[in-house]
Parts: sequence; structure tokens; C-alpha cells
Amino acid sequence: MSREKDLAKNTIIITIGNICTKLITFFLLPLYTGILSTAEYGTVDLLNTLVSLLLPIITFQIEQAIFRELIEKRKDMQGMKEVISTGIITVAIQCIIFFILFLAVAPFIKNEYKTYLVVNVIVHIIMSLLLQIARGVGDNKQYAIASFLSATSTILFNVLFLVVYKFRVEGMLIGTFLGQVVGIIYTFFSLKLFRYITIKKFDKKIVIKLLKYSIPLIPNAIAWWVFNSSDRFIVSLVLGLSSTGLLSVSYKFSNIYIMLYNMFNMSWTESISLNINDKDIQEYFNKMFNIVLKFFTSMGIGLISVIPVVWPIMINSKFIGGYGLVPILVIATIFNVIVGLISVIYVAKKNTKAIASTSIVSAIINIVVHLVLIKFVGLYAAAISTFVSFFVMSIYRIYDINKRYFKINIDKKFALESLIITFIITTIYYINNKYAVIVGIMISILYAYFSNKNSINSILNIVKKKENKNETI
Repeated sequence: MSREKDLAKNTIIITIGNICTKLITFFLLPLYTGILSTAEYGTVDLLNTLVSLLLPIITFQIEQAIFRELIEKRKDMQGMKEVISTGIITVAIQCIIFFILFLAVAPFIKNEYKTYLVVNVIVHIIMSLLLQIARGVGDNKQYAIASFLSATSTILFNVLFLVVYKFRVEGMLIGTFLGQVVGIIYTFFSLKLFRYITIKKFDKKIVIKLLKYSIPLIPNAIAWWVFNSSDRFIVSLVLGLSSTGLLSVSYKFSNIYIMLYNMFNMSWTESISLNINDKDIQEYFNKMFNIVLKFFTSMGIGLISVIPVVWPIMINSKFIGGYGLVPILVIATIFNVIVGLISVIYVAKKNTKAIASTSIVSAIINIVVHLVLIKFVGLYAAAISTFVSFFVMSIYRIYDINKRYFKINIDKKFALESLIITFIITTIYYINNKYAVIVGIMISILYAYFSNKNSINSILNIVKKKENKNETI
């Protein structure tokens, strides 16, 4: 049970550090959508999208390799110094090269926000690196605190610059930059990274080893950018920035859902990587896979059921054009969760090439489906293409894992029940009758309870045992 306890402990720590600020960001949507026009909101989203595209290209995803390498060096102080020193120096060189290239091409870029873009790219690179180091050395507590401070600072600065100083687009970009800076300063000193960093520990062999792991992740990262962001560029080119703003808002609900999963996925990746060579790894994986899949599937269905109530409260009426996209995006994200749950096996086995190849194929499918459909169904093409690509990727990766490593056993009864309930709840969503919505919410609650009944009972039994122990003492 130690694996399950460690997984639960790390998930709780990471969740506590992230969930409050992430939810606050979500609940600030009325502020953001009320102050900014659909075009301005689309502009901010496109710039953030560019940042997410440039990060893996500049760093070669080396921070992911540092995390994976540090997992195996936790009891080796000298090994950690070598990996951290080599990693930080390498990333510093990459940032310098990027900045020089930017200075060279800046005169040819006709965009008023280009300076904000480049500084945000650099601070996001540094913050990502430090957070992966925190995870790699096993200090999830500092990871959580750093994430909390960075997100909270970003929110406070956004409110300050938007509401008080009326900076609009610039305000959100400056707020994001300053929030990352706060997180960087805290993470560096809380981890006492100065103890690990020395030029003498820089090792070219380690650089090669890190790059061997990380370089296949570059096309994978770009593929994920295609899933999450290319839709916005296609929509902005074909339908305009206002439509991009509508799409961005509709993504917020599936984003909050996948954000909650990603908190779990961090500790899930660590758990499988640490225990991949255990004799009973197949049994452990399948047990946890089905438990977590049931939980997040019922959460996704529940989310769809409550959005008809939440949307009018959270989103300004001028963004109503994005309402119909939400269920498709949430369903697509459920398949994204399946992809995440099984992909940790590739990470544990250090098979980044398999990750890259399957992601690239799915990304191509995403773009092709979007371009084919956009003239016929407009904004809905973005949601449909996202669904198709995640569905294809989840099916293929299950097949590939079964072929390469071991069989993934999915609860077929649960899968059929989920399909039926999803159809019912989605139909109620589009009918949008207040009485039907109430019925839908009740159905989703009952479904969530019965799907997760065993897990709920296990948790209650643990709580009762602890209470009995305390009473005995």
C-alpha cells in the first residue's frame, strides 16, 4: 500500500498548492470577459499560445529530461549536483541564444506586444525548469508552494493592472511576467539551488544523455500545442479575432477539468517511474487506472451537467457564441485524461520516441479535420477536431502499450454506462431547459456516486479507522 499512499500524499500536496489559485483564475472570468472585448481577449490568448509553442522549441524539453534523471539520483548528492548544474547552465545558454535571435529579427516584427512576448517566454522557461527540479528531487511541497505563489501573484497583478491602472492587454501580459518572477525567486531560494550549482559539475556527457531523452519530446510538445492552440490560429485567420475570443472562453471549462487531472498526473508519473520494475506493476497500474478513470469520467460528465447553470453567471453575454462548444471539448478532454493515464508508461520506460510518433499523427489529424470542417460548421470545427484527435490517440496508445509492455484492462461495463450517461447529459445540455438541467445534475451525481462507490467506501473506512485510533489514545 506504500505506493498508493505516496501517490495520494503527493497528489494532495500538489493539489493544495494549485487548486485554489487555479479556481480563482477561473472565477475571475467575469472580470476578464467584462473588461476586455472579444478581440482583446483573443489577442491575450494568442500571445499566451505563442509562449507555449516557443518553450519546447527553445529548451528542447530538457527540463523534462532533468526531472526524469533526478528521480534516479535522489540518494546521490553528487549525481544531483551534476544533473542540476548541467541542466541550468544548458538552459541559460538556450535562453541567451533565443534572446540574441530575437534582437536580430525584432526590427522585422510589426507587433506592439513583441517585447512582452519575449520576456514572458524567458521567465516561463526558467520557472518551468525550477519546478521540474523541485519535482525531480522529490520536494513536491516546495513545488506546490511555488506554483501557489506564482499563480496568486499573477492574479493580483492582473487585477491591479486591469482594474486600477486600466492597462487592458498590456496589464495581463505584465501581470503574467511579474507572477512568474515571484515564483522563480521563491523556488530558487526555497530549494537552496545555490548548493547544487557549480560550473565544475557541468558535464557534456550528461547534456547528451538529457538531449537523447528530451529531443523526441519536441515534436510531441509541438503536437500538444497543435491540440491545445492551433485551433485558435486557424480560427483567427479564417473567422477573425472575435471568434478566437469565443473559442478561448469555451476552452476555459475543459481547461479547468484537465488542470485538475494534471495535478494528479504529476504524482502519477512519479509513482509509475519509481515502481516500473516492480513484479506486480501491471496489477498496480490497472487497479489505479480504472479507479482514476472512473473518478475523472464522472467529474467530466458532472461538469457538462452544471455548465448551463454556471455559464450565465461566469461569462459575459457577448461570449454566448462559445456556449455550444463546451460539451464537445469536455468529452474530448476525457479522452485526453485516458491518454495521460497510459502515457506515463512511456515516460517510465524512457521511450519518448513512441510518445512523439503517436502525438504527431494525432496532431496532423487535428489540423486536417479542422481545416476540412471549418467552412461547413465554423467554430464547431475546432471542438470536433480536438475530440477526433484525442479519441484516435487514446485508442492507438492503448493498443501500443498492450503490444509493447502489458495489457491494459478497461472496465467494459463502466465504459458502456459512461457512453449512455454522456449522451443523456449532453442532450439535456443542448435542450437547455431548466427542469431538464436539474434532472441532468441529479443523474450525474448519482452516476458519480455509483461509479466511485468502492473508492468512497474505502476512504470512509480509512477515516473511521483513524477516528477509532484517536479515541483509543
